[in-house]
Amino acid sequence: MHILIIEDDLDLGFALQQALKADGITSAWLRRIADAPTLAVDLPYDCALLDISLPDGSGLDLLKRWRASGLALPIIMITARSALDDRLSGLDGGADDFIIKPFAMAELVSRLRAVLRRSAQQASQLWRIGDLQIEPRSYTARLDGEALDLSPREFHLMLELAREPGVVVPKGVLAQRMEPLGDALDFSALEVHVSNLRRKIGAERIRTVRGVGYMLDA
Repeated sequence: MHILIIEDDLDLGFALQQALKADGITSAWLRRIADAPTLAVDLPYDCALLDISLPDGSGLDLLKRWRASGLALPIIMITARSALDDRLSGLDGGADDFIIKPFAMAELVSRLRAVLRRSAQQASQLWRIGDLQIEPRSYTARLDGEALDLSPREFHLMLELAREPGVVVPKGVLAQRMEPLGDALDFSALEVHVSNLRRKIGAERIRTVRGVGYMLDA
C-alpha cells in the first residue's frame, strides 16, 4: 500500500510516515497544495490523507478540484475541526472518511484499511475473488483452500490486480505500484512476475489486454 500524505505539521507528518512504515505502508509526504495536483493525478497512490488547513489554501478546495477532474482515489480528511458543517462539506465534496486530531495511529491505520476494502469492494479483511482468498495483512493467499507459495513480488502483483477484479490495470500503473518509492519496474520484469503468478493461480485468471495491461477475472 502506498499513501499520499498532505499535511503541513512537521511533527505529525513525520509521525504519520513512521507509523505507516511500521505497518508495512509506504508513503509520500507533501506540505503544500501547490505541490499536490500533478503528483496526485500522475502517481498511482492507493489512498490520500489530506489535511483541511494547509499553508496555501484549504484541503477541501483541493478535494473538490480532484473530484471535479475525475480523480477516484480514496481520500481521508485530517482535521482539527470537529464541527459538523466541516465534516459534511468534506463528505459532500467527495471525502471517503474523516479523522479528527488528535487521533491514535492505530485508528488511522484501521480507517485506511477500511476505506481500501470498500474501494476494492471487499467486506472484510479476507478478500474473496471466486475461489481465490487473499489476506492482505498477513500476506497470505489460498486457492480452493490450499495455501499459495508466492514471492513478495507475486503477492504484491496479485493484490494490486485484486483491488479491481474485472477491470484492466494498465502496465504503467502496475509497474509503478510495484516500486512505489523508486523508478517503475521494468516492463519485462513485470511480465516475468505475471507469468510466474499465472503458473501458480491459473493462467486463465489473469487476462492480458494487448497494448493496455492485465485484468484479474472476477
